[in-house]
Amino acid sequence: MKDSSRSSPPPTLPFFPSLRRYLPSATVILLLFSLGYIAGLLSSPSSPSSVNPQLQSHIRDSNCSFSPPHDLFRFHTDCAKPIPHDRVLPTLLNRLFNNTSPYSDFPSPETATLLLPPAAHPRGWGSTKPVFSDLISTIRPLTIIELGTFLGASALHMASLTRNLSLPNSLIICLDDFRGWPAFRSRFGRHVPIPHHADSLLLHQFMLGVSAAGETHRILPVPFSTSSGLAALCEWGIYGDLIEVDAGHDFHSAWSDINMAYAVLRPGGVLFGHDYYTAADDHGVRRAVTLFSRAKGLKVRPHGEHWVLSPKPVDSVPV
Repeated sequence: MKDSSRSSPPPTLPFFPSLRRYLPSATVILLLFSLGYIAGLLSSPSSPSSVNPQLQSHIRDSNCSFSPPHDLFRFHTDCAKPIPHDRVLPTLLNRLFNNTSPYSDFPSPETATLLLPPAAHPRGWGSTKPVFSDLISTIRPLTIIELGTFLGASALHMASLTRNLSLPNSLIICLDDFRGWPAFRSRFGRHVPIPHHADSLLLHQFMLGVSAAGETHRILPVPFSTSSGLAALCEWGIYGDLIEVDAGHDFHSAWSDINMAYAVLRPGGVLFGHDYYTAADDHGVRRAVTLFSRAKGLKVRPHGEHWVLSPKPVDSVPV
């Protein structure tokens, strides 16, 4: 008879006899793995693992740079030797218009029917402000380069000023693609012709105004983007004594124009422009002017709606 007061042994999990002999080895392996893991944690430093110094520097410079990236200042500024002033117009006519004035036989009968009568005062913005007379009377430029022309209000005004200051041989080079900008007709439709076959006709309207003013021998359009036009002037050795920047109002357009224009500015010449207080692109023009003046060690002087940089140092290369 079994004694019911004796406790029965606890139940055990069934093991296959063939596996039971591997249990001690598995336990030892698990224990060693755990000890190795703990030892690794205890031996690791509290600070992050070391990083390649060059990579660390790159990360720091990318995230915390206090100076503009190098590429922002990379412009082609190694221009050709300046050509004489009396060769500037022939060179442009040869390079751009196959040695023929673009005003020859202009306008054609077909084009004339598409244009508006030339205005005595073409539409412009700040085109007759005192800054023009102040700078032209001081510098007495022989070559003036204008970036952004539209209908030619400021170009015609500068032609009048140079003529009155006994500078009849001054040449005014107008860089503009003469396309306007999207939706500009909604604001200035009464000042511009109706487009024809996707042609804005701004170039022809500008040329008509120049012809009416009798200035075809001194005002020459360069109907390309400002960047490609300035690159060509740099390559051909054509420099300006006075350069006006009045094209794009966003930072990057103004920044490019200012840098490329400065490359073709004669030593002692002056670079100036419009829209110093224009709010477009968070005052993009003023930001570009300020950055450029600081980078070059120049002073920027507000002049009404315009900005004026201090003259280019005379020890600059082109003379």
